[in-house]
Amino acid sequence: MAKLMEIINGKTFSHIFFCPGCQCGHGVNVKPDNQAPVWTLVGTLDNPTVQPSIRVQSGNEHGPTVCHSFITDGKIQFLSDCTHALAGQTVELPDMDD
Repeated sequence: MAKLMEIINGKTFSHIFFCPGCQCGHGVNVKPDNQAPVWTLVGTLDNPTVQPSIRVQSGNEHGPTVCHSFITDGKIQFLSDCTHALAGQTVELPDMDD
């Protein structure tokens, strides 16, 4: 099963993945003529590398949250500025469920 899911909608061409730190999906835009920023996808959907790093900021009733990671060879490396429990760890990127 793929670790990234392609989303194609007219001009939009992006990929989403399930983040085990945030317990939700994050997306990356891979088509240069779409909205910025743009990431580079290398490898396959089963064993992806995405560059540069992915930083997601949001917030809820408990305050601001940050998820900052690299995806390399099908693994997700969470950087130390993450606010979730997987900060500083590297784990296998989970398969996407259909």
